[in-house]
Amino acid sequence: MPTIETDEHKSLREAVAALGKRHGRTFDRESLWSEAAKLGYLGVNLPEEYGGGGGGIAELSIVLEELGAAGCPLLMMVVSPAICGTVIARFGTEAQKQEWLPALADGTRTMAFGITEPDAGSNSHRITTTAHRDGADWLLTGRKVFISGVDIADATLIVGRAEDSRTGRLKPCLFIVPRDAEGFTRRQLDMELQAAEKQFELTLDDVRLPAEALVGDEDAGLLQLFAGLNPERIMTAAFAIGMGRYALSQAITYARDRTVWNTPIGAHQAIAHPLAQAHIDLELARLMMQKAAHLYDAGDDVAAGEAANMAKYAAGEACVKAVDQAVHTLGGNGLTREFGLASLITAARVARIAPVSREMILNYVSHQTLGLPKSY
Repeated sequence: MPTIETDEHKSLREAVAALGKRHGRTFDRESLWSEAAKLGYLGVNLPEEYGGGGGGIAELSIVLEELGAAGCPLLMMVVSPAICGTVIARFGTEAQKQEWLPALADGTRTMAFGITEPDAGSNSHRITTTAHRDGADWLLTGRKVFISGVDIADATLIVGRAEDSRTGRLKPCLFIVPRDAEGFTRRQLDMELQAAEKQFELTLDDVRLPAEALVGDEDAGLLQLFAGLNPERIMTAAFAIGMGRYALSQAITYARDRTVWNTPIGAHQAIAHPLAQAHIDLELARLMMQKAAHLYDAGDDVAAGEAANMAKYAAGEACVKAVDQAVHTLGGNGLTREFGLASLITAARVARIAPVSREMILNYVSHQTLGLPKSY
């Protein structure tokens, strides 16, 4: 894989950074979403023949990282173009591609993603949302929790389980559920974390869907699911790296300007070294993220799965440390609204928790990469 970014990637970074700078930390989500769409950034990973930019997750992760570094990340980029757009582009019918991809690319429609359940977390083997045939239709029943942006999404890509026609076992399958589908209800969760995108619990009570709501092959199982989950991990890494970079830039500026006893505090190694270490950790996480994106875009799903998990783990850890050190550098000022860091203390931890916990990533690496036995 290339270790140095191409000129095209560098130009994309510069352009997106300029967009982020114009909007800044107090950005309006709808305004930024609309402008990013007009500039072609939201659909940069989607096929050109459906209105996208023809790039991949490598390009989309650059967009999200740079917006995050400017203080204005768009969480729904992780969900709508990265997860849902990728799954539909790879496995959707021609009709689904025609209906959804151009609209996802130009930002006129968005899609949420529903996998997590109250009792299963993200363990696809314990998902209890079930789908069964009723004539030519499907009926979906179940619950989902911590689903982002359902209120602003036109539909939700729901992960359910249907009977495998070959084995009779239940396998994951994906359905496009319109926001106004009968029996599909949502309840906003009361989150301590304040964000533009709200979190919801979903209830599916015999939601009737036509046959064409199924995305891909009902017997494909985990293959289609991880086609969306690997980009989710890569984009979460981009989200975390951007957030960490924003916090670090605030701390660096402060350390240069804040003078105590006639010396900028950044001249003291107790301040400078932890900031340097945070920068190194973020850069290392970005390298793993770029590797994961390269492998995914090259079609190596197995290697991409390993790298995407590692990238998400490294970025989450680096982000939390960068935010913590930034707040510590500013002292009391780090908790004021003026510098925009206090809210990141909570937000940064999301990158450790979602979409998969760091402990589950360590489990994955220990038994998939190192060949150690499972404890579960």
